Amino acid sequence: MILMALDHTREYFHAPAFLFDPADPVHSSVPIFFTRFITHFCAPAFSFLAGISAFMAGQGKPKMELSAFLLKRGVWLVVMELTIVNFGWYFDVHFRNIDLLVLWSLGISMMALAGLIYLPRGLLLGICCLLIFGHNLLDTIHFENSISWSLLHEENVFPVAGIYNLYVGYPVLPWTAVMALGYWFGLFYGPLFDGTKRRKVFNIIGVFAWLLFILLRITNLYGDQSAFVHYHSLSKGLISFFNPTKYPPSLLYLLMTLGTVFIFLANAENVRGKVVTFLSTFGKVPFFYYILHIYIIHGLAMLLAQLSGFGWQHYLLTAWTSFNPDLQGYGYPLWVVYVVWLSIIGLLYPLCKKFAAYKQSHKENWWLSYL
Repeated sequence: MILMALDHTREYFHAPAFLFDPADPVHSSVPIFFTRFITHFCAPAFSFLAGISAFMAGQGKPKMELSAFLLKRGVWLVVMELTIVNFGWYFDVHFRNIDLLVLWSLGISMMALAGLIYLPRGLLLGICCLLIFGHNLLDTIHFENSISWSLLHEENVFPVAGIYNLYVGYPVLPWTAVMALGYWFGLFYGPLFDGTKRRKVFNIIGVFAWLLFILLRITNLYGDQSAFVHYHSLSKGLISFFNPTKYPPSLLYLLMTLGTVFIFLANAENVRGKVVTFLSTFGKVPFFYYILHIYIIHGLAMLLAQLSGFGWQHYLLTAWTSFNPDLQGYGYPLWVVYVVWLSIIGLLYPLCKKFAAYKQSHKENWWLSYL
């Protein structure tokens, strides 16, 4: 969650963010790229851990109760994506740009998982592996102006009714499989597996995923529609190598990110201390943090755009991923991005801590669990 805020801060404050894609080997640099790269792990971790959490939340409960919970939580996330979150990205009361991003994918995945939990475990694992390892076979299939196909597998932007745009950034097929896979692996946190056994299995899976990623990436055999390019420059080659397709998440992207997630889960669960306490504060109020960080980052960017002479109006209708020609010349060096990011985290910490304490002391308010 903290790394996620870094990428969003970079989008709004880094001068080159309005000139080129940070993952473009030709124009980017290693520091710029890896500022983007380290945030690649956020969405897969969110989705996979949500699946594990769903399994743990369902222990000792009828599956019907868990299914209803997942369905309601999924609908809530989709509605929030289309309203509160979308407004935060654009500050446009007319909602002329609708983005289906990470909360959308989490919500749809939860609604799908509400039905998938009834499947036998072997069949569920088979479906997850089939979608994760096989969905790149669909990369060459295109249906012109098909929103339904895009929702399933293909990133795209659709003009709607002239002045509206629908951006599908997180097609649901692979993301649903990631959450369902997390649900399957939730069993490893049950009584059948102790920490030592879990650590061994997760380390093996993580290392195998990375080795397979390296093999497939070097050879360009399969698993990504964007091939690794052998540049004569080491830095450009590194950027190309570690930049598999995210939209939708390719097999190589998921091997790289989920492999790291497995290794992290294997070796970090017994870590304790002040840093863990600090980090867990944000995890206790995830939606509260998510909303606040978007509005604070966007609002601060508007303020600085005004102070820089560009006018805050340019930031009202500017997508956080677009290269707006009106804003060329606006922005700050990368080190400023990191300072702003850390300042925002520092601002959010006491707010999240206070709200987390309020949640803990008011458990009778069921709606607080959605924040």
